[in-house]
Amino acid sequence: MKAFYIITLLFLFQYSGAQILSERERAKIQDAILADRFENLLPSLMDRAEIDMWIVISREYNEDPVMRTMLPATWLNARRRTILVFYRDKEKDSIEKLAVARYDVGTNIVSAWNPETQPNQWQRLVEIISERNPGKIGLNFSTHEGIADGIVKTDYEEFLEVLPENEKSKIVSAENLAISWIETRTEKEMIHYETLVKITHDIIDEAFSLNVITPGKTTTEDVVWWMREKITNLGLDTWFHPSVNFQRRDEPLQNHIEAFSSGYEDQVIQAGDLLHCDVGINYLGLKTDCQQHSYVPLEGETEVPEFLKEAFAKGNLVQDIFTANFEAGTTGNQILLKSLSEAKEAGLRLSIYTHPLGTYGHSAGPTIGMWDAQEGVPGSGDYPLYRNTVYAIELNTTVFIKEWDKDIRIMLEEAGFYGDQGFRYVNGRQESIRLVK
Repeated sequence: MKAFYIITLLFLFQYSGAQILSERERAKIQDAILADRFENLLPSLMDRAEIDMWIVISREYNEDPVMRTMLPATWLNARRRTILVFYRDKEKDSIEKLAVARYDVGTNIVSAWNPETQPNQWQRLVEIISERNPGKIGLNFSTHEGIADGIVKTDYEEFLEVLPENEKSKIVSAENLAISWIETRTEKEMIHYETLVKITHDIIDEAFSLNVITPGKTTTEDVVWWMREKITNLGLDTWFHPSVNFQRRDEPLQNHIEAFSSGYEDQVIQAGDLLHCDVGINYLGLKTDCQQHSYVPLEGETEVPEFLKEAFAKGNLVQDIFTANFEAGTTGNQILLKSLSEAKEAGLRLSIYTHPLGTYGHSAGPTIGMWDAQEGVPGSGDYPLYRNTVYAIELNTTVFIKEWDKDIRIMLEEAGFYGDQGFRYVNGRQESIRLVK
């Protein structure tokens, strides 16, 4: 018992930032959030998509990405074949949440199948459809959005095989409904999202400090694995492997496309390096994605050089130009092209590759540029911006530094929320380069 107490104290001393909840407490919050989404969000999303019945079908370990977001905290996977049916009756202003499965799916979705009465699961699904006679039945198939394309070939074909001919004409793609379910954040979720992003910022603060980095000794991979261990020790996990790299005076700037495709080699961090990291964590069913910069001071330096401060300010300016163009109803491609045009007129050399963020890291919703598609992204880039959505505001700007006689690149990424009051950062943004100290 004494050893456990000491270990607990060490854990608390290692992280004194935002409170990280126990697994049991997290489960309670996640299930409460899910209940709120089913009752208060889903009806309006079904109305907007003009879908009366939404059917989500999955088998164990091959779950539709949408179904993954609908399972209670204690269900880590679907069970056998799980079929969820959501029926919206606009006249009664009601929504039914049914499971054509042997079990209730948590407390939100009740079982509507008794195998002893009707042994055939597909036939029971047909009975539920016939009893309610929906006008449009949505299934998750999509050309452009992988997250909305979750129904597999076998389930689709077996369902159509038993579905009466008069019902088949009602089948439509639930693409827009699936996207809106994935992308829309509720008030309850946003309360916790700020904590999640703060934890991410705190981890970066410690990673880019002399507690972790010894110039001339510590390598970029040392810092990467320190972050992985830190996140694991906090009882959290990452949704992608972090990266750490640097720019320095006597080395040419790497093409940013090569950086994304090839990465950076493990190298020793030296005084005078401009460090950069990319890290994202998963907590309470939500994801973060953050890129920030730090500077390793030369001997005698007590602050970041002025020329680096000025370069970083241009990165913030790109963010400001870009997020000022967030307007409901405009597409990702429209926001991208307008922002690129305005920034270039201001003399900035930039690239924008922003993506939706939420229950998935690269989530569903409007794609606003890709690092290799600055002319626009067909399909997901044509999807419009809606309120109550979160984005990884990811972009860069290239700046010539005469003191180094070379270009450097300011690469930034922060979680941003777009709602009724316009755009805001979920937990602020980096507004100056931190000093490694």
